[in-house]
Amino acid sequence: MFAKLLHLDRLTTLPAAALALLGTVALTGCGAITSSEPLAQVRIIHATPDGPGLDIYQGHNALAFNLGFGTVTSYIQLNPGTYTLDADTAGSRQALSSAKSTFAPSTQYTVLLGNSVNSLQQLTLTDQSQAAPAGQIALRFIDQATRISAVDTYLVPAGQKLTAVSPLVTSMAFGTNTGYLNISTGTYSIIMLPAGSVPASSSVATYSGPQVQYSSGTARTIILIDQPLVTTPGLQVITAADFDSPGAAN
Repeated sequence: MFAKLLHLDRLTTLPAAALALLGTVALTGCGAITSSEPLAQVRIIHATPDGPGLDIYQGHNALAFNLGFGTVTSYIQLNPGTYTLDADTAGSRQALSSAKSTFAPSTQYTVLLGNSVNSLQQLTLTDQSQAAPAGQIALRFIDQATRISAVDTYLVPAGQKLTAVSPLVTSMAFGTNTGYLNISTGTYSIIMLPAGSVPASSSVATYSGPQVQYSSGTARTIILIDQPLVTTPGLQVITAADFDSPGAAN
């Protein structure tokens, strides 16, 4: 059973990333981790807008090659322990970032590479690897957009108007991590307005996403990232699958 881990909503198409994952890969769309050993699972997200393609190493072991901006890897199985992860310019061993993280057995993690390339940051997050409460979904919002001012985030149910909905999260700025928020199962559009805006029919959204149906028990991480510059800064969203209940539609 395989599931698509990367859902990228954007106004322009990012360059394709040549990605090689080494070792056994287990996708969270299958729900529980199946292994004869209590392994850790790690995925990597490249959210540095001006960064090159990245090669990711755990010591001398390569975890990903030429990881492009806006890309989310599948989960990679690792033996539990404390490791130094290096993010190198693709095709070289020029380290742009190096950080030590501890990975526990039977636990899922996201290593998020963000900020500008000259101040590249590595953030290790523990992911939800179990279902949200019955009749609910779990959404975690992380703001890694370096060029956009703070935003208020709305989840607009199908058939409703933005003006009838209160913001789910207010004043999200770079570095914000909401943790997992439990929300009623349903179909929603993510809308983001400049922080403090009063929704109106004439409101111009900083970001307006498509309607997405979330199945009961689903856990997702939603990352705000920059849109490649055309004339003015823009915002786009990556949705990464943390957990799907068995038999879930998405």
